[in-house]
Amino acid sequence: MSLAAVYANGYETEPALRGFAWGTSMEAVVAGMGQPVSREEVDGFVSLLWENVEMGGFLAFMLAYFSPAGLQGGVFYFRTYTMDETMRCYADLQRELLQRYGPTRILDTITRELRPYATSWNLAGGMVRLRVNTREWEPVTLWYSSPELTAHVFGNR
Repeated sequence: MSLAAVYANGYETEPALRGFAWGTSMEAVVAGMGQPVSREEVDGFVSLLWENVEMGGFLAFMLAYFSPAGLQGGVFYFRTYTMDETMRCYADLQRELLQRYGPTRILDTITRELRPYATSWNLAGGMVRLRVNTREWEPVTLWYSSPELTAHVFGNR
């Protein structure tokens, strides 16, 4: 893959889950991540779960989704215990993602108001979505999906 395909205007356009490109085999991901704590099959996809995965200075549960074609996406559920920690987690991850993927039209800056917040990138190589709902005390989540998984979950975008 050429650098021109990976970067546009200085920003990444091909998201990857912890450095694993879409289509990476399940065996290669397990070799790099270690043994998962659980495995499930749902709707033609296999999901693997890891605990205590560090991402952006925060610990998270990480799910990776595989089709027969290999890795298709994943999600991080961050463990935060206070409103301040939740706000810092969302803001720090958002800042890092904005530097990596660039400006986006879906951009909520977190405040102390209790409500849902989201920042999302619809890139050539897939979707990246950061969200939290402080009203419902849902965790900060960071979703990555290939075009195949994005179409499967959200329809064609």
